[in-house]
Amino acid sequence: MSDEFQSPAADAPREFRHGLRDITPLSIGVAVYGLVFGLLAAGQGMGALSTGFMGALVFAGSAQIVAVERLAAGAGAVLAVIAGLALNLRILLMTASLRGELSGRPLWQIMLGVHLTSDENWILMHATRNKGQRAGYWYLVGGGTSLIAIWIVSTALGAAFARSLPDLAGSGMDFAFAAAFILLLTSLWKGRQSLQPWIISATIAAACALLLPLDPSWGLIVGAVSGAGFAGIQHDG
Repeated sequence: MSDEFQSPAADAPREFRHGLRDITPLSIGVAVYGLVFGLLAAGQGMGALSTGFMGALVFAGSAQIVAVERLAAGAGAVLAVIAGLALNLRILLMTASLRGELSGRPLWQIMLGVHLTSDENWILMHATRNKGQRAGYWYLVGGGTSLIAIWIVSTALGAAFARSLPDLAGSGMDFAFAAAFILLLTSLWKGRQSLQPWIISATIAAACALLLPLDPSWGLIVGAVSGAGFAGIQHDG
């Protein structure tokens, strides 16, 4: 990566603070679907502590929603985890693009940067650079720190609040799984370049689910892997 967007080490605290500040408008949206996910997780028997811990460990809204939805559908823990991981394969492509930011750093900084990389702070880092401003590793980490803190708190609060609500399915609130996932999909849309991978993923997932005598989770997994693979080939080309 060009050095013009990398700040000197002495500027790391300031860059971190800028990342924290600039991500604030996006953090509001994260808090909203974090609360929704907390409600849904509580509907599957998860408490506030376990929901918050899951958010800290996984930190991937779409993967967490799919995993919990698959558990609710009776797919089993292994398939739920695999489905969540498959849906988040795009993160591998995003972190692979961070070679310049991560190169030469100690292992703990590499692990921290990879863990805190999400759609929102990755896109914001590049948008800030497009404006001609410096935005490197610590900018990314600053934005990710804000996002993960808000995600943990909002999901835990949603799960805690759910204890005062009636059964979600009985109250008609079980539609929230679909609503939350649609909300996440809109945040993942990157423009026309996203169209072909999405079509491939959806087509293959639907074909596997409808034509093969397998749990629908496998269709989701194969579709996600196929779409991510196509996106990677498209990016390299």
